[in-house]
Amino acid sequence: MAKAGARHILVKTKEEAEKLKQQLAKGADFATLAKKHSLCNSAKRGGDLGEFGPGTMVKPIDNVVFKKALLTVHGPVKTKFGFHLVETIYRH
Repeated sequence: MAKAGARHILVKTKEEAEKLKQQLAKGADFATLAKKHSLCNSAKRGGDLGEFGPGTMVKPIDNVVFKKALLTVHGPVKTKFGFHLVETIYRH
């Protein structure tokens, strides 16, 4: 079964996610922004979600992690938790 490693930043609003995505595009550090802004418990790990298989995360996150380009920040992705910026580090 496929496995992937990913990280994310979870915020309340689409606007906030868009602002953070712009900062990332200008070279801001993902882990630093995650620690400062993410509402997820993963924030203290720089947004690191660890390694997981398909079906572990909510469907919208799964779709990004297992179908979209690696090492690219995708989003905002809306879930019941809020808006995520997601970056898949690897898949195997």
